[in-house]
Amino acid sequence: MQKTTMLKKETAANNRVWYTIDASGVVLGKLAVEAANIIRGKNKPNFTPNVDCGDNLIIINSDKVVVTGNKATKEFRYNHSGYIGGIRKRSVKEMIAKYSDELVTIAVKGMLPKNRLSEKIIKKLHVYKDAGKDHSKQKPKLIKVGK
Repeated sequence: MQKTTMLKKETAANNRVWYTIDASGVVLGKLAVEAANIIRGKNKPNFTPNVDCGDNLIIINSDKVVVTGNKATKEFRYNHSGYIGGIRKRSVKEMIAKYSDELVTIAVKGMLPKNRLSEKIIKKLHVYKDAGKDHSKQKPKLIKVGK
């Protein structure tokens, strides 16, 4: 009889790997699913749901992400400043043009579980509109998504 292995927080933190995804021409939903699985650790054989066992992820070229159908004009993203009348409504097309890094982060965060652990998990996601910062010291591995 095999025993199920449960990771501990200390052992999971020592085994983190850096990955890079180029978002050029990738559908936003497929990118978000793949990114959420990587930063949560579901791509590893020793995945433990109650431990942050995921890897670090860099997403570059987020301004070249694609949405399908009429989502660019018919869907909107809202946020509120907290003041009266402080709601902002932006179309997905406008978000891709000006705030694409924020759009990708919101999409990935929506794919994570709604608990306290997801606040720690989302901090391992780094999204850049262009080639981004130089993360060569971390030696990230390139992943192809949806092509």
